[in-house]
Amino acid sequence: MDKSFSLNDQVIMKKNHACGENNWLITRVGVDIKLKCLNCGREIMMDRLEFQKKLKKVIKNDEIKEEK
Repeated sequence: MDKSFSLNDQVIMKKNHACGENNWLITRVGVDIKLKCLNCGREIMMDRLEFQKKLKKVIKNDEIKEEK
């Protein structure tokens, strides 16, 4: 499975957030990855290796625009 990601992509993580949502928006890419929960708006940061372990699926920004 291709797990390449970039800024403003939506991602689905393996575990749900405390609010019950597992869809996140990537707001910063670097050594650390900054994510924003699409349900409650909470932002978290995690290192790239931890992010790649917890990542389930990447929904590209282009795919979201095509669906609408």
